Amino acid sequence: MFQRILVANRGEIALRVIRACRDLGIEVVAVFSDADRDAPYLSLADEAICIGPAVAAESYLNIPRIISAAEIADVDAIHPGYGFLSENPHFAEVCRSCKIEFIGPPQEAMRRLGNKNEARKMAQEAGVPVVPGSEGLIESDAQALQLAHAIGFPVLIKAAAGGGGRGMRVARNDISLHAGLKAAQQEAEKAFKDGSVYLEKYIEQPRHVEVQILADAHGNAVHLWERDCSLQRRHQKLVEESPAPNLSSAVRQEICRCAVRLVKAAGYQNAGTCEFLVDKQHRFYFIEVNARIQVEHPVTELVTGIDLVREQIRIAGGEPLGFKQEDIHHRGVAIECRINAEDPAADFRPSPGVISRWQVPGGPGVRLDTHVVPGYRVPPNYDSLLAKLLVYQPTRALALACMRRALAEFVVEGVKTTIPLHREIFNHSSFIEAQVDTTFIERNWQKG
Repeated sequence: MFQRILVANRGEIALRVIRACRDLGIEVVAVFSDADRDAPYLSLADEAICIGPAVAAESYLNIPRIISAAEIADVDAIHPGYGFLSENPHFAEVCRSCKIEFIGPPQEAMRRLGNKNEARKMAQEAGVPVVPGSEGLIESDAQALQLAHAIGFPVLIKAAAGGGGRGMRVARNDISLHAGLKAAQQEAEKAFKDGSVYLEKYIEQPRHVEVQILADAHGNAVHLWERDCSLQRRHQKLVEESPAPNLSSAVRQEICRCAVRLVKAAGYQNAGTCEFLVDKQHRFYFIEVNARIQVEHPVTELVTGIDLVREQIRIAGGEPLGFKQEDIHHRGVAIECRINAEDPAADFRPSPGVISRWQVPGGPGVRLDTHVVPGYRVPPNYDSLLAKLLVYQPTRALALACMRRALAEFVVEGVKTTIPLHREIFNHSSFIEAQVDTTFIERNWQKG
């Protein structure tokens, strides 16, 4: 097991990893930018090192500075958290070439699965259903047009690299296809330095269901059941829950088996998430693998009782999984709300500033993962996530009631947050009846 780990991230996930290291008796080193210099969680680390100014490219995304901090602090491993460099295979390669273990998958598996077109091919070879679409990258407008007519509009133009909804456009006719190709390629080039795209059939109003997996270096791979992440705005998740409601046992079992089959075929190790779309006929299609810990991982922790971050560290340290598939049981219902410093009434505009009041919920069945304290200054430089509010109850009806109570107790002043939106969601009849899809927020709340 490692003696000393550096956390190459910030905010809530940095605090989460620090706590996991403490539980394992591992010393932990935190890094911070000038914008996070006064972050309270830094005091919980054994050492904290400044890696640059507020701009992410000069701090949390600056590989040489992070490696320098790791070498100065004499760490055994680096945990990348989520976002920033967590899915960067070059960073993983640099870490390992410097004799520092990267707590994540092998870089080759990251490269193969990080390219969505390559991941799609691997899924097909593993017998995992994929959305009908191009067999390779789009080379010309004429090729895209021919393919779109073959599979039928609407189609989805997708960047081969990256994620987070960038480099994606829906085309419903020839004109929007031409315009969408150009826009998606330009956005992908700017975001990922790779403008390549491919086409898929656009599944109308699907559900987004993902499967959490763990795989070790000894050939063992398991799933930890599924989460429903259909409530999104612009491909960014707002609410996640497990189990996925209104999903038959047969579909649940098969989608989980497919996830394990795929990661085994990819030679994957550590934690990861296989993401699927489920259509109105309950057919599911693989879309991508997130080769890292997910923001919503606590949902799975609550229903399985397994600490995923601790397992990440154990796997990276060379230890085999301490359980088999038949040992992993799913109990109860867990739901997570992402509380962001954004103004839903102003098209989710970020709301940086000083939090003047921070009254958090509690009581039976409530978990709050956050790095925020009263007086905390929300910087304008990074993702706006303030907290992850989770509830865990025996049934979905009880979980919904518990979340409504927790949201009513949660008071934040000084910045705008998504709490008012979440209160509306949890009182919406369609959500209560689990009749939602990935366009639910757009249809009911989102403007512009």
